[in-house]
Amino acid sequence: MKYLKAAIGALILILFDQWTKYMVLMHVKPIYSIPLIPGVLSFTYHENRGAVWGIMQGQIPILIVSTVIILGIIFFIYSKIPDTKKYIWLRIIAVMITGGAVGNFIDRVFRHYVVDFIYFELINFPIFNVADMYVVCAAALLIIVSLFVYKDDTDFDFLSFKKGEKNE
Repeated sequence: MKYLKAAIGALILILFDQWTKYMVLMHVKPIYSIPLIPGVLSFTYHENRGAVWGIMQGQIPILIVSTVIILGIIFFIYSKIPDTKKYIWLRIIAVMITGGAVGNFIDRVFRHYVVDFIYFELINFPIFNVADMYVVCAAALLIIVSLFVYKDDTDFDFLSFKKGEKNE
């Protein structure tokens, strides 16, 4: 059941990300930018042919392979997370990372660039998208739960392989 919930959750996140990018392609790309709060926040069309914040420009094949490897690691870890209420936060984090990674993966495979559009003009922050927000929020949530929820030394024992023991 935990796999079905995760698949549905990730699918919802991916569909929302792809819908926002479609809307940007239809409505923002033709005019380049729509101010939401003038001088502060806008939807500004940008084609990112690299990774986060524009690093690794033109390295789409490497980014595609990296995404597949990262997703494999996430799926492996997810399979080890106990299906108990205590670990719901880790399952949510895994779903959020999956949704973000797959959302941008789809862009890289089919468009050969990632559609970015959220721009904080006030601080000239790099333009990003909804999939990026999933990954950043998941990382922040992982830090928070690691500090305040999973504080016991044994909370992550499910990831270890001890000789003679079977992980379930």
